[in-house]
Amino acid sequence: MALAVVGGALLSAFLDVLFDRLASPELVSLIHGKKHDKLLQKVENQLIVLRVVLADAENRQITDSNVKKWLDVLRDIVYEVDDLLDEVSTKAATQKEVSNSFSHIFNRKRIVSINKLEDIAERLDDILKQKESLNLKEIPVESNQPWKDQPTSLEDRYGMYGRDKDKEAIMKMVLEDNTDGEEVSVIPIVGMGGVGKTTLARSVYNDGKLKQIFDLKTWVCVSDIFDTVKVTKTMVEEITKRPCNLNDLNLLQLELMDKLKGKRFFIVLDDVWIEDFDSWNSLTKPFLSGIRGSKVLVTTRNESVAAVVPFNVVKVYHLNQLSNEDCWLVFANHAFPLSEDSENRGTLEKIGKEIVKKCNGLPLAAQSLGGMLRRKHALRDWINVLESDIWKLPESQCKIIPALRISYNHLPPHLKRCFVYCSLYPKDYEFRKDELILLWMAEDLLKAPRKEKTLEEVGEEYFDDLVSRSFFQCSTLRPSSNYFIMHDLMHDLATFLGGEFYFRANELGKETKIHRKTRHLSFARFSDPVSDIEVFETAKFPRTFLQIHDEDSPFNNEKAPRIIVSTLKYLRVLKFGDYQSKLVLPDSIGELIHLRYLNLNVTSIAMLPESLCNVYNLQTLKLESCFNLTELPRNIQNLVNLRHLRIFNTPIKEMPKRMGKLNQLHDLDCYVVGEHKENSIKELGGLPNLHGSFSIEKLENITKGEEALEARIMDKKHITHLSLIWSEGNDDIIDFQIELDVLGKLQPHQDLKLLKIIGYRGTRFPEWVGNFSYKNITSLYLHRCNNCCMLPSLGQLPSLSDLVISNMNSVKAIDAGFYKKDDCSSVTPFPSLEYLHIYDMPCWEMWNAFDSEAFPVLENLYIERCPKLRGGLPDHLPALETLIIKNCELLVSSVPMAPTLQRLTIGNSNKVAFREFPLLVKDLRIEGRTMVEFMMEAITNIQPTCLQSLSLKDCSTAISFPGDRLPASLKSLYISGLNKLKFPVQHKHELLESLTIINSCGSLKSLPLINFPNLIILEIKDCENMESLLVLESESLKSLNYFAIERCPNFVSFPGEGLCMPNLTCLIVYDCDKLKSLPNQMETVFPKMEYLHICNCQQIESFPGGGMPPNLRTVDIKNCVKLLSNQAWVCMNMVTSLEVCGPCDGIKSFPNESLLPPSLVSLHLRYLSSLETLDCKGLLHLTSLQELNIERCQRLENIAGEKLPLSLIKLKIYKCPLLKQLCHKKDRQIWPKICHVRGINIDHRWV
Repeated sequence: MALAVVGGALLSAFLDVLFDRLASPELVSLIHGKKHDKLLQKVENQLIVLRVVLADAENRQITDSNVKKWLDVLRDIVYEVDDLLDEVSTKAATQKEVSNSFSHIFNRKRIVSINKLEDIAERLDDILKQKESLNLKEIPVESNQPWKDQPTSLEDRYGMYGRDKDKEAIMKMVLEDNTDGEEVSVIPIVGMGGVGKTTLARSVYNDGKLKQIFDLKTWVCVSDIFDTVKVTKTMVEEITKRPCNLNDLNLLQLELMDKLKGKRFFIVLDDVWIEDFDSWNSLTKPFLSGIRGSKVLVTTRNESVAAVVPFNVVKVYHLNQLSNEDCWLVFANHAFPLSEDSENRGTLEKIGKEIVKKCNGLPLAAQSLGGMLRRKHALRDWINVLESDIWKLPESQCKIIPALRISYNHLPPHLKRCFVYCSLYPKDYEFRKDELILLWMAEDLLKAPRKEKTLEEVGEEYFDDLVSRSFFQCSTLRPSSNYFIMHDLMHDLATFLGGEFYFRANELGKETKIHRKTRHLSFARFSDPVSDIEVFETAKFPRTFLQIHDEDSPFNNEKAPRIIVSTLKYLRVLKFGDYQSKLVLPDSIGELIHLRYLNLNVTSIAMLPESLCNVYNLQTLKLESCFNLTELPRNIQNLVNLRHLRIFNTPIKEMPKRMGKLNQLHDLDCYVVGEHKENSIKELGGLPNLHGSFSIEKLENITKGEEALEARIMDKKHITHLSLIWSEGNDDIIDFQIELDVLGKLQPHQDLKLLKIIGYRGTRFPEWVGNFSYKNITSLYLHRCNNCCMLPSLGQLPSLSDLVISNMNSVKAIDAGFYKKDDCSSVTPFPSLEYLHIYDMPCWEMWNAFDSEAFPVLENLYIERCPKLRGGLPDHLPALETLIIKNCELLVSSVPMAPTLQRLTIGNSNKVAFREFPLLVKDLRIEGRTMVEFMMEAITNIQPTCLQSLSLKDCSTAISFPGDRLPASLKSLYISGLNKLKFPVQHKHELLESLTIINSCGSLKSLPLINFPNLIILEIKDCENMESLLVLESESLKSLNYFAIERCPNFVSFPGEGLCMPNLTCLIVYDCDKLKSLPNQMETVFPKMEYLHICNCQQIESFPGGGMPPNLRTVDIKNCVKLLSNQAWVCMNMVTSLEVCGPCDGIKSFPNESLLPPSLVSLHLRYLSSLETLDCKGLLHLTSLQELNIERCQRLENIAGEKLPLSLIKLKIYKCPLLKQLCHKKDRQIWPKICHVRGINIDHRWV
C-alpha cells in the first residue's frame, strides 16, 4: 500500500522551507535580472516535480537500495540548497543598503551565489533523469491535511492493561522476605523489546505499599552503553535530590554507600544489558551497605543478565506478550478519545481489532498505532494501515517493528523531521522539552507561526503531538517534570531514518569516521579526550555540533574551539561543554552566519568576542554558570533575532546598553540593572514578550519609582517566576519611601506562581505583596529584608504551598497581621501551606499564633537559628509530619499537638517542652543535655513501639537506657558527646542494624559485638578508652557490611580468633596509634571486602599473613610510613585502585621496585611532602595501569627510570609546581618519559 493518504515524506517538509525562501522578496531582489529570475524559477520547478515522488521513494527505500541511494543524494542536495538560500537571505537582510564603496564586494558575493545555484540546478537535472529510470510514482501531496492533535495531558493517563497478575507476582517478590540470608535480592523482569517491562516496573515503583517497607527508592536507566560512573552518579543524585559534582568512581561509590548505609532500599535498574560479572560487581558494590530486605528490580531483554548478578536472584520473571484482548484495550484507549463517539466507531473498532492482531502482543506497538489513528476518522485511513505492505516485509528486511514504522509513516512531514533529529541523543538519555524545542527552532524544523502564536508554542504543539503518539515518553525518574525519553525501539527507528546524515558518537578518537553527507553531530561522553581535530576532515557541512554532557569535553586541545568554528562554516547549533582548560571563542565566530543556537553553559569562558554580535540569525545564547564571565558583548542589541538569553549563575556586573532593542526576546532569565540611563531598568519596558522565570538584580540602582514603572513588570503576563534582588552591603543611606515606591511599582502580573524578594531595603512591604488576588502563587521567599519590622500578610494567598522566611533582621514578632488582613476575617489562614521554613532571624522573639485554624495542611515545619525566639509556636498542626527546631536556645514553647508527626529533630533548643511524647514518631534526633535527659526519661516511661531511628548528642550527665536495653523497635542508633552514657551491653539487640558511637560511653573499653547479631553498619570514633572488640568463635557477624574505627588511641588489636564478618565490604581504620596490625587471615575473615582505608596508623608495618580478601579492589593508605616502606605487597595482586596520601615524612622516592600490586588500573599520589622522585622502575611492571594522578607533591621534580608504563592513558598533575614547570618546558629529562601518554592534564589544563 503506497503512502498516498498518510502524512507525507520527510523531505517534503524540508522542501516547504525552501519554497518559502525562494519566494522571499529579499532573495528575489538580491538575485535580480531576467536570466537569474529564470534560474530561480527553474530550481523551484525542479523541486516541485521531485516533491510528488518523495512519498513513493520513502516507501520503496526499505526494499530497494537504489531508491535509497537516490533519496540520499537528493537529501544531500536539498541541504546544500537550504544552506545557500539561508546564506543569501541573511546577506540580503543585513545588506539592504549597500554603499558604493562596498558594492563590488556585494556583487562578487552575488556572483558566487549564482554560480552555486547554477551548479545545484545541473545536479537536480541528473536527479530528475534518475527518477524516470527508477520508475518512481507521483503521489499528490496533501498540503492542507490537518496535523494538530486534540489537546491531551502529557502524563501517562492511559494506565496499564493486562498486567494485573504480572504486577501482583512482582509485588509479592518485592514485599516478601525472600532474601535467603543475604542483604540484597534481585528480581529480573525479562522480555522482548516493547513488551512493557519498563511500564510494569514503573507501576511497581510507584505503588504506595513500597513506602511502608523501604526507607528509600531510586530508579536508574542503565542502557546498552554501560557507564558505571554515570549510573552511580544518577543514583546519588536521585537519592539526595541535588546535583553531584563527583566524577571519580571511587568517591561516587563511597558517597552512594554512605547514602544506602543502614537503609532498606528499593532500586530499579531499567534496560540492563550487562553480561559481564566484573561490571555488575563494580556497579553494585555500594548496595551491600544496605540492610536485609533491600531489593533490586532489573528489566532486561536478555535472561543471561540474571546469571551474572552477584546477589541472590529471587526468581527470573518472564514477561510475555499481551493477549489480543488486552492489546486491544491499549490500542483503544489511545485511538478513541473518551468524549468522542463518531458514526463510524463500530466499523473502526472492527478494523482496529484486526490491526491489533498484527501488533504481536506488544503494547508499545498498539500504543503507537492507536495514538497515530486517534486523529484519523476516515475508514480509508484505517484500512490503509491494516493493508500496509510493511506488515509483509520479511524480518531480514525490517529490523524495526512494523507497527512503529507504520506509525512513523503516518506522521506529518514536519513531525518526521523533528522525530529523526532526536537520534542525536544517546539511548535512554533524558532530554528537556524546552531545550529540544530550541534545537528544533534553530534547525528550521518549526513552521512559521500565525500571528497569535510564537515559535516556541508551535514547538510545544509538535512536542505534545509526538508524546500523544508515543514517540516520546515522560521520564520515569521525573514524571511530573520537563524531562522525557525515547523508548529504545523508537530510538532505533530514529537512528535508522537519520542514516548517514546524523552522526552520534559515544567515544571520539582517531578511528572515528564522519561521512561527507553528515549534517548533524553529537558527542556523548569522553573518557579519553583526543588532541587533534582530524575527525572533521571529511565532514565539511555539519549544521549541528552538540555536546550532550556538560562535564565532558571531547577534546584536550585548547585550539579545538577555534578549529571547529573556523572549519564548520554551516553550523546552526553549537554547544561546547566543560573545557577544563580556558575556553576562548575566536573572532571568526562572527562569520557563522547560519548560527542560531550557541550554548556555552558551565564553561570557563571569560570573554565573548564582540564579533558575536554580527551573528544576525542567532536565536539562543546560553551562558549559565560561566563563573569567569562578567560582561556581555557591548553591541548585543544588534542581535535582533535573539529570543533566548540565559545567564543564570553567571556573575554579569551589569547589562549592556540598549537591551530594550531586543524586542524578540522570549526568555531572559536575569537582568542586572546598570547605573546608566541606557542600561537602567527602563530597558525592560521594550521587552514585552518575556516568559517563564525572570530575576532582576541590583535593584539598588533604581533611584525613583517612576523608573521602575517604566519597566512595565505588570504587563509581562507570561512571567511565572519572579525574583526581585537588591545587592548586599548597600544599606547605608536609604530613602525608605523611595524603596517602598520602587517595590510598589515592580508589582507583577496576577498570574505569577513564584515570588522571591531578596535584600529589599524598605521598612514595610507594599500592599500587593500577599494580596489575595494573587491566586496562583504557590511559592514565596522573603530573604534579607533587614529593615522590615513586620512580615507582610500572607495567610490569604489561597494556593501558597511553600513559604521560606530568612534573615529578616528587624522582625521581632509574627502576629495577627501575618495571618490575614482585616478584610479577610472569614478566611482560614494559609489554607494550602505544606512547607514552612523560618531561619536565621536574629531578633525574632515571639510567634503569636492566634488562629487555631491556621495551617490545616502543613506537613513540614523548620525553625532554625532564631536565638531570641521565646515562644508562641502553633498549638495544633493536624497534618504535621516533620518538625525541625535547631539553635533556638530561648524557645520555651511546647511542641505543637501533631497526631501524624513522624520525624522530630530538636537541637540546641533545651527549653522546648512536650505536652506528650509523639507516639508515631519514627525518626527522633535530640541534641543538648536537658532534652537528652528528658527523652531518655520519656523513652523509659512510654517505651515507644514505632521508634526506628534515634540520635542523641551532647549530654554530659550520667544517663542510661531503661533496663539496660534499647527500645525494642530501634534499627539505628547514633550517639555523640554522651561520655557518661552507660551503654547497654548485657542484652542482645536483635533489630539494631546501624550503630554509631562518637566521643561517648567513656567507661566502655570493649564492645561485645555478639549482642548485635544483625548489625550492618558499625562506626566507633573518638572513644579514648576503647581497647578491643569482643567476639565468640561460634558466632559470626553475618550482616555487618561497613565497619569504621577512628581516633581511638588505645585500640590495640582486632580479635585474634573468632572474628568472622562474611559480608563486610568496607573497613576503615583511622588514627589508631597503638594498633600494630590488621586482622590475620583477612582472606577468610573478610571474604567480600572491597574497600580498605588505613590512615595515620604509624605502628602498622605490613599487611597480615594468610592472604588478603579476594574481592579487594580499592585501597587507600594515608601517612603510614612503615607500611609504604615495606616490600611485602605481593598479597595485594587483586587491587585495581590505590591511593597513597602523605605527608609521609622521609619518603623521597616512590615507589620502590615491585612494591605495588601489578593489577593496578589507577594510582593516586597525594600530599607526599618529602617526595622528590617518581621512580618508573617501580611502575614498569604495572602493565594494566591506565590512570596516574599526582597531587600537591610540592618537592617532586624528577622522574627516574626509562618512562611511565605504556598502558597509561591519563596523567593528571595538580599543584606540583616544580614538576609543572619542567613539563611546560618539555624538559629533556622529563618529557620523553611522559609524552607517550595520550591525555596529560596539568592544573586542570590539557597539555
